[in-house]
Amino acid sequence: MSIRAVVFDLDGTLLDTEKLYQRFWVEAANRMGYPMRPEHTLLIRATAPEIAQAILKEAVCPEFDYMAVRALRRELMEAYIDVHGVEPKPGLHGALEALRQRGLSIGLATATDVSRARKYLRMVGADGYFDAMVSVSMVAHGKPAPDVYAEAARRLGVSPREALAVEDAPSGIRSAHAAGLWPVMIPDQDEPTAQLRAMCAAVLPDLDALPMFIDGFGKENA
Repeated sequence: MSIRAVVFDLDGTLLDTEKLYQRFWVEAANRMGYPMRPEHTLLIRATAPEIAQAILKEAVCPEFDYMAVRALRRELMEAYIDVHGVEPKPGLHGALEALRQRGLSIGLATATDVSRARKYLRMVGADGYFDAMVSVSMVAHGKPAPDVYAEAARRLGVSPREALAVEDAPSGIRSAHAAGLWPVMIPDQDEPTAQLRAMCAAVLPDLDALPMFIDGFGKENA
């Protein structure tokens, strides 16, 4: 079966924003008196709030007020981005243009709400490439549940096995795998475990490598 669509995660995959999430999660938590450290943020990357809350209560402290810290983190991070903008991941524009030239549909499946996703993509001149955008607020369950990727494939009009899912985070790989897409990991904050690699169609070094992989994937699975 040939690939007809590619669905991307946003943060850490298309945009170099995971470092901002890490910085402002810790800053917000520390301002509120919680002993959160940078390594704690790796535990909740692209993870649904109900799961992330339980993780941080166990990892940081039982009193951790996830919703309050998240609200402050958003405020601090948005203020920073409004001044400094966001950075694209290397190869962003070349990869998106190459996919468009190949006639592939392009989707987004993200924990970030669509309005902010569009804002960030406009900042790097990439918002016009996407045929469908799905955020966690539009489905019943966030990553690692399959909902966002299943819905993205549906909106693009393809079956899950006709779509690649490009991700940087473990929870996103699990989400795409559960939805039946072909997961491709481009690591950002950490490298995949052996278990995670087994779920992936490929682990690539950067977005520049994606078009060539797709070309080879299509031949291997023709």
